[in-house]
Amino acid sequence: MDPHLFLADLEAKPESLRRLAAILAAGDVWHGLPDPVERVLLLGMGSSRYAAEMAARRLRAAGIDAVAEYASTDTAYPPGPRTLVVAISATGTSQETLDATRRYQGSGRLVALTNAPDSPLAKVADLVVPMHAGAETGGVACRTFQHTLVLLLALVARLTERRDVAGLAARAADATEDLLNRRDGWLPRAAELLDGPHGFYTLAPAERLSSALQSALMVREGPRRPADGCETGDWSHVDVYLTKTLDYRALLFPGSKYDAPALDWLRQRRSTVLAVGADVAGAAAVIRYHGDDDRAVRLLTETLVAELVAARWWARS
Repeated sequence: MDPHLFLADLEAKPESLRRLAAILAAGDVWHGLPDPVERVLLLGMGSSRYAAEMAARRLRAAGIDAVAEYASTDTAYPPGPRTLVVAISATGTSQETLDATRRYQGSGRLVALTNAPDSPLAKVADLVVPMHAGAETGGVACRTFQHTLVLLLALVARLTERRDVAGLAARAADATEDLLNRRDGWLPRAAELLDGPHGFYTLAPAERLSSALQSALMVREGPRRPADGCETGDWSHVDVYLTKTLDYRALLFPGSKYDAPALDWLRQRRSTVLAVGADVAGAAAVIRYHGDDDRAVRLLTETLVAELVAARWWARS
């Protein structure tokens, strides 16, 4: 793992996303799915599971029986001929995910969503969907996380006949490029505001909880600092207590109807809040970017703020 190569991986995000957008525009990357699909089971660990939770929630909202599970669980859905199982692993070597696939081989359709089409995971799958994220030389899943989100949104669109995901990926590439190009204007202040003695905390609405969880993971994985992510509504029930005793530094991804109660507590306790993607009264700073009026663009883009902060802290540690 290398902070300078991690930064290079982040800087390559726009070009990588545009390549993926072109692939999506050229054809259906999810061709070969069973028909009908009665149930969708998404399996993964770490950031793969974060992305899977987003997709499962969207499928359920469309009336499809779908769940994202820890690949390490022993109590997932049973195999079935009309169950679509999507095993997610960027490297295709996650042991928990490989172990989980044994239960589903030969029953229904087992799909590998991976950045390594020749990996052990790909070899046991009925269908392989490549992430097309390129090599992450920094050793941290950043582009693969973003591509996983895009490709799972394409799966949701395939099963629900909604949204032009290729166009969305292209807009997210523009948004990502905008944040990168203007980072000298916002990154030093963001890194300073979030650099507290008691860790780094993130809040996001349930529909974009993956942003909060992935952002916290980047800070744990790169600079190895304490960090935790929380759903905004749940924050008032499980994390608010820390604001009473800690120098609480929060990265807020706005958009929850429960932003206001969380912000009220944060202000009362004089916590530091950095908001990304929308104006927030009382925030110490707000980072806006091209296309942030579209919540799907935010989903695919906003983790870049924490990734760049993490890269900066990591390089200086």
